[in-house]
Amino acid sequence: MSKRQQSNSLEREEKPAKRLETESDATADPEPTQTFLEYPSTSSTQPIRSVPFQQPTGLLTFSYTPERVLEFRDSALRYYIDPPPGADLRYGYDRWIKRPEEKTRLDGLLRAIERVMEKADGGVGPGSGQKWLKDISVVTWRGVMTKILTAPYEERDGCELNVMFVNGTLYIEEHLTDAKLAAKENLAPRQRQQTYYGYSFESWCTSSRPGVPERIAGHPTGWGGDVDTNVQWCSVIKTKLGDSHLVIGGEVDCVRGRFDGKTDTFVELKTSMSIRGPEDEGRFEKKLLKFYMQSFLLGVPEIVVGFRTPAGRITTIQSFKTIQLPRLVRGKPGAWDPQICLGWGQRFITSLKELLATQLEQSSTSDEAARPRVWRVSLNPKNGVKLSPLDEAGLKEVADGEDRIGFLPTWYYNLVATTSEHPAQHPPPEGSRAGGPAPSTSYVSSHHGWNL
Repeated sequence: MSKRQQSNSLEREEKPAKRLETESDATADPEPTQTFLEYPSTSSTQPIRSVPFQQPTGLLTFSYTPERVLEFRDSALRYYIDPPPGADLRYGYDRWIKRPEEKTRLDGLLRAIERVMEKADGGVGPGSGQKWLKDISVVTWRGVMTKILTAPYEERDGCELNVMFVNGTLYIEEHLTDAKLAAKENLAPRQRQQTYYGYSFESWCTSSRPGVPERIAGHPTGWGGDVDTNVQWCSVIKTKLGDSHLVIGGEVDCVRGRFDGKTDTFVELKTSMSIRGPEDEGRFEKKLLKFYMQSFLLGVPEIVVGFRTPAGRITTIQSFKTIQLPRLVRGKPGAWDPQICLGWGQRFITSLKELLATQLEQSSTSDEAARPRVWRVSLNPKNGVKLSPLDEAGLKEVADGEDRIGFLPTWYYNLVATTSEHPAQHPPPEGSRAGGPAPSTSYVSSHHGWNL
C-alpha cells in the first residue's frame, strides 16, 4: 500500500454538522467574545461518513539528552526487548530523575520544522520550505491532537489549548496554568509511584542494542537503565485528515528490530492493571481509545501492554496491532468509534480555520492587525468546545516573560510570518522580549496503509 493511501473502510453517513456559532452572530459583531462548537453524539445510531486519514509519513527524528539538549541524532533511540518474567516496576524508583513539570511548548517541534524547511530550500530551491509549510493546516504535539480527537468521549478531564493562526497554519499548544503545573509536580506518593510504573516498564522493555537485553553492573539482567525523563526520542510526521495536512510530533518509546526512517517498526509501551473481571475489562477497553489514537496519529503499528498487580509486579505481556483495536470493542457496551473521533477532528480543524481566517480579514484594516492573536480553546467534557480571544493579561500569561510573540518563539515567528497580514520582525506583545537565538544543530529545551 502506498504512502499516500487513505483509510476509508467505514461506510456510515453522518448528519450535517452544525457550524461554529458565536455569541455575536445576531448582532454581526466582528469581534466575538466566545464561540461554541458542540461535540457529535457518541450514542447515535445514525450512520456517519467515513473520513479519510492518510498513513503518517516520517519527516525526521530527534533526541533530548540528559541535559535536555535537543539534537538531530538518534542518541535516545531504544530497541524493544521482552521484559523478564515478573518484572518489578518498583525497581529504581528512588533513583528516578524526573523532569520538572513545565509548559508544553512547541519549540522542539518548531526546530524540526525549521530543519525540514532548510532541507527543502537546499534540495528544491529557495522558498520551497515556505511553500511546503503553507500547505500545512495544523502543527501540534501528538498528545494535544489526541485530546482533541477523543474529546467527544471524554467524561471527566477538561483541557485548555492556546491557538495561533499564522499564514494559514494553526499552531496549537496545551495551556497549563501555574496551579496545574504545581498539581502535576506535587503528586500524592501513591500517584507518583503509579506514574513511575509506566517509565519502569519502558526500562524493562528496552535496550540500547537490538535483540540483546541490557546487562548493567549492579542491576538485574534486562534492566535498561535508571529512569531519566529528560531523555526522549521523538518522531515528527506528516499526515492528512480529510483535506487538512497535519504535522505532528511525539515521543516514541522504542522500535522493534531496526529503524530505517519509517514508522513501521515503532512500538508504544503501556501498563494496565491485570484484568480480574468484567468491570476491569470494561475499564481497559475504555482506555484503549487513547492507546489507539496516540499510536494511530504517529503511525505506530504495535502497542505492547504490561498487565500488573496493584503492587507493581508484571503478570502478563500482550501485544496489540494498532489497527485492530477498534474491532476489539466494536458492538460492546460503551464501545468507541474512531470514525466519530476523526469526523469530529476534521470538523474542529475546518471550523477553527474558517473562524480565525474570518476574524483576520475583519481586523485587517484595524489596529488589531498590528499584532498576532492568541485564542483560548476549552474542551469541556460532555458539552463542547468554547473559543475566545485572549486579552492583554492572557497574552502576558501565555508569553510568561519569555522571548515569544504569542506563544511562538520570536525566532520562529520571524521565520514564517512573511505575509502582509503577519509581517516579520513584528514587535512582541507585552510580556515577551524581542529578538531570538540563532538557529543551530543542538538546542536547549525550555509502514503500511492504515485501515480502520
